[in-house]
Amino acid sequence: MKGERTYKVKGERLKVKGLLLFFFLSIFNFQFSTCRAQELLNYPLDTVNGEEVYKYEVERSIGLYRVGINFNVSQSEILRLNPQLRERGLHYGETLLLPTGRKIEAKIQRIPSTPMDTVVKEKPVIKEVPADTVVPTETVAVPQDTMMPQTDTIEVAAEPAQPDTRRVIELALMLPFESHQTKRSGNADRMMEFYEGALLALRDLQNDSILYRLRVYDTERSERKVNELCDSTELDSVKAILGLVYPIQIERMTAWCDAHHVPLILPFSDDAALMNHPYVHQFNSPDADEIGALAQWIANREDRHCVFVDTKEADMTTSMRLLRKKLKEQDVPYSTLALRDLLNDSVGYAIDSFQENIFILHSDRYQHVRMALPHIAKIQVAKLLVSQYAWQRENIGMHQVYTSKFITDTDLTEYDRLWEQSFVNEHVSDLPRYDLLGYDLMREMVHIVLHEEGEKTPLQSPITWESRSEQDGWQNTFIQIVEK
Repeated sequence: MKGERTYKVKGERLKVKGLLLFFFLSIFNFQFSTCRAQELLNYPLDTVNGEEVYKYEVERSIGLYRVGINFNVSQSEILRLNPQLRERGLHYGETLLLPTGRKIEAKIQRIPSTPMDTVVKEKPVIKEVPADTVVPTETVAVPQDTMMPQTDTIEVAAEPAQPDTRRVIELALMLPFESHQTKRSGNADRMMEFYEGALLALRDLQNDSILYRLRVYDTERSERKVNELCDSTELDSVKAILGLVYPIQIERMTAWCDAHHVPLILPFSDDAALMNHPYVHQFNSPDADEIGALAQWIANREDRHCVFVDTKEADMTTSMRLLRKKLKEQDVPYSTLALRDLLNDSVGYAIDSFQENIFILHSDRYQHVRMALPHIAKIQVAKLLVSQYAWQRENIGMHQVYTSKFITDTDLTEYDRLWEQSFVNEHVSDLPRYDLLGYDLMREMVHIVLHEEGEKTPLQSPITWESRSEQDGWQNTFIQIVEK
């Protein structure tokens, strides 16, 4: 009975504490709301078509999402009152009109506008953007249920004084921007860099005879969004598509492209996307091709012996098994060294003292192999390290070799200056640089659409398309062996 009574007393105390916490949170929420409302009273008011609005001057480092939160309005409402944002995005110092939620009697009847937070079923009106304007990051934020981005169609073109008689080529970009998320993932940031590089490419490509129009779609991870696009007439005038990352989306889009004879360029995908899809162009080379090129490069060296350091990473096991097979076919001797033995400096059984020992750490995560590298460096007969492109920012201090499709010898000074000037934000130079890839693949797509021949000058490694058969798609077969 005593224990039961004690339990009841504790329960009553918890109830009292819960009520007190709810009471204080209610007071805090009321004070916060009051302060927020009091702050909004400081902004000038105006009237637009019988609707009272705030006049807000955009502050530094603020985007549409934050403006919407501060004023408790949706992004579609902001775009409705500020249609210029659809064309050129948000700029520091400009004045925005933001609804207060109050109506004012007006003699002029207001014409209702189509909300942007609904699925667009009809072809959007094409807007033209001046040639010296690049749509910044903020314009890609798409409401969760919207198939079209905030800017229905993005153009990077000059606005002529006379009627435009140029040939119009419409292109589509489909990437998972995750714009409905309040906090983007690292993958979404890479896709944003890719998008920005693609915009700079279109800016360079505009000329007096052709007008390029770019439609941007946030595909997220949704198969439904891609299905809706394919089932609608939205893409009927599109001449080529760049993007798509997830296999579940690629499968439907490849079938659509085959039926409509539209080229589809995939930045990253597996080999299955090419099978029986002649309009698909896949940028990334198959692992088998890269491993084959690496094995051939090793086989061409004299007095070499390979040492595989076993890091027990399941995601690399298949690749290393294939590399062993290729080395065996080339009569290249190899052995396997346990990671724990390497860390204990017990390596005598795995190395060849009379040959050049090439150490292979089959991991694409530098942090997993970082502790092993000093032990390899002090082995006198260790002459070479097969590394990963992703490690190249690290100070390893050994002669390395790796394969890559992202090597560039181009001076990027002018490009980086234009990038910073256009997007007014700090460039995160991660490896690989997805903005350079977006730039190169956008230019490559235009070459494919126009059936242009001749030399092209990409910012990174050149692209070499080859097709296995008339029924299959095109594969980029350029693989570069890099020594560092």
